[in-house]
Amino acid sequence: MATSVVPFGRPRGERADAARNRELLLATAREMIAEHGAAKVTMDGLAERAGLGKGTVFRRFGSRAGIFRALLDADERRFQERVLSGPPPLGPGADPVDRLVAYGRARIGFLLDHQDIARASLDRDRPAAVAADTTHLHVRVLLDRAGVRIPAIEGVVIQLTAALEAPLLLALSASEDVPPLEPDVARMLGDGWQYLIERLVR
Repeated sequence: MATSVVPFGRPRGERADAARNRELLLATAREMIAEHGAAKVTMDGLAERAGLGKGTVFRRFGSRAGIFRALLDADERRFQERVLSGPPPLGPGADPVDRLVAYGRARIGFLLDHQDIARASLDRDRPAAVAADTTHLHVRVLLDRAGVRIPAIEGVVIQLTAALEAPLLLALSASEDVPPLEPDVARMLGDGWQYLIERLVR
């Protein structure tokens, strides 16, 4: 698939020491999330555990939400790299229908796995960082390669994109008192995605 990865990740021209600090802070944040959950990660706690000054953390990420946006961006980049150059059926080399099914299942799982990080990445001035444009393009290209020729194809692609990206957005819009979507939901939504794709390409 001839598309480029969305330019998440390390900024261009980043100094070596700044890059090391960034990677240290992200790795430390992941450790803290794994141990205590995203809600317990603070700027002060991250700086102390990483052995860096709080000013370094602020310069690096700007705010607590910025830490989680950086984590989400890094994981999104890795996900896209799996899609563009990883093994089939998610990566190139598989039948386009099989790739569509695999992409949907993987994307749903990715988004549900990142609910807590995505919620923590929100602030009043920035929307949720969901790479729907990439999903839209990938679905459109694979449908074309599968030989799907139907009226209003762009509308269908928009609907299919929403079917993948909406679970995370719905979870983010819920009250913080509402528990995250359960892992079993990924299987249920994945089965529904496969049914949609198989019906569409018949």
